Amino acid sequence: MQLDVFTLIPDAFAWIRERRPVAAVLGAELDLRVFNYRDTTPLSARQVDDEPYGGGPGMVLRVDVVAAAFDAVYGGVPEHRVVALTPGGRQLHQELVEELAAEPALTLLSARFEGFDQRILDHLCSDEVSIGPYVLSGGEIPALAVVDAVARRLPGALTEGSGEVESFSAALGGGLEYPHYTRPAEFRGWSVPEVLLSGDHARIEGWRRERVRALT
Repeated sequence: MQLDVFTLIPDAFAWIRERRPVAAVLGAELDLRVFNYRDTTPLSARQVDDEPYGGGPGMVLRVDVVAAAFDAVYGGVPEHRVVALTPGGRQLHQELVEELAAEPALTLLSARFEGFDQRILDHLCSDEVSIGPYVLSGGEIPALAVVDAVARRLPGALTEGSGEVESFSAALGGGLEYPHYTRPAEFRGWSVPEVLLSGDHARIEGWRRERVRALT
């Protein structure tokens, strides 16, 4: 999978390359590329944003800046899916993660606050995704969330079997994962449920199914 991120803060993506799941698939199942809008901007002094027409606070990422970045990297608007990280986009959930992970190529667009010129969303993007109904200082955190969630669905990202039974997996019917406990069996009066110590795997499985239903 080729996964490209366009951002004003490329350094924000450095650490994720060194850690699982991304590190496990880099150079094999994943080609992660990060591009700085400022490197290809057609404006002077590496400018990338401007005041919005009609007035108001804040600065907005310019449409010509994103178009120039696409021209430099792809020779125009790419044919594969281009996702802008915006508060008004489709809510990121596991089904959408699986959908994105199945793409052979994916481009993510990040901006400061929610400042995209609307023409970027209308003409240069094919999708918008949100990680929640709130505004962050930039799209880097949402982009990192998408990169991590998508990367862990690629072959080889996780140890064998570790992603099969977890929250939102098909094995749990898309529900939340059951609680986990480990040693010691009792700590400060907080005990592990007796059923988990019983060695009765049928009872344990039943208890886990019940907890999945209750939590979900």
